[in-house]
Amino acid sequence: MIENIEIPIARQCELLGISRSGYYYHPRPISPLNLHLMNLIDEQYTRMPFYGVNRMTAYLVRQGYNVNAKRVRRLMRIMGLEAIYPRRRLSVSSQEHLKYPYLLKGLEIDHPDQVLSFDITYIRMAKGFLYLVAIMDWYSRYVLSWKLSNTLDVSFCIEAMDDALSISTPGIFNSDQGSQFTSKEWIEMLKSHNIQISMDSRGRVFDNIFIERLWRSVKYEEVYINNYETVKDAMRGLTRYFRLYNHERLHESLGYRTPYEVYYRL
Repeated sequence: MIENIEIPIARQCELLGISRSGYYYHPRPISPLNLHLMNLIDEQYTRMPFYGVNRMTAYLVRQGYNVNAKRVRRLMRIMGLEAIYPRRRLSVSSQEHLKYPYLLKGLEIDHPDQVLSFDITYIRMAKGFLYLVAIMDWYSRYVLSWKLSNTLDVSFCIEAMDDALSISTPGIFNSDQGSQFTSKEWIEMLKSHNIQISMDSRGRVFDNIFIERLWRSVKYEEVYINNYETVKDAMRGLTRYFRLYNHERLHESLGYRTPYEVYYRL
């Protein structure tokens, strides 16, 4: 007789490729209208990442929604969008933490594992939302790891970084100035691997341009044409997409090769 063996939650998350917080996902208690407005905000930010509260409010009013700046600011804060600066900031800076300079300006990036970059974006669900984090090699655009979570805490960022470090130890790691990336746990992990730390300048939309382009591709080619009901739906869709992105999607800037071919020098 085969015994029923209970698989620990940590192992289930590992097998599914999701964070512990993603495993415990429940739809956020947000009204259908506010969720709809958040999705519209996300789409407009994907098109025009320089929109702040005032422009976003004007945009929604022009779409026929009776909203004011106070409401839009609150929704953008829930989404993790920093409205003051002209870029999506899903990780909000903490002034008490040490910041590091941006090391990529003028740097010739000419081989894989020279620079990895990290960012977080909002992923809409049919009822609620998730956050997606990804780590990308700048030279090849290869996505080394990604995770889903329903919170913006540092734990799912650490999990994604652990996965990436099992593949690569870069010379430089670039992120924004968010509290996740200025936390003691995060900084110590990078320093323990002798990785130089680079952080985007505040308000510089182009400092992490390649991963910003990745988010645009993920959303227009996968997220916006699907309607994820559950975390498993999102996992299946994104797993399929990242496999296609890495192994099949040809990039003009890579000489019509795939990120996988460039990263592994095939």
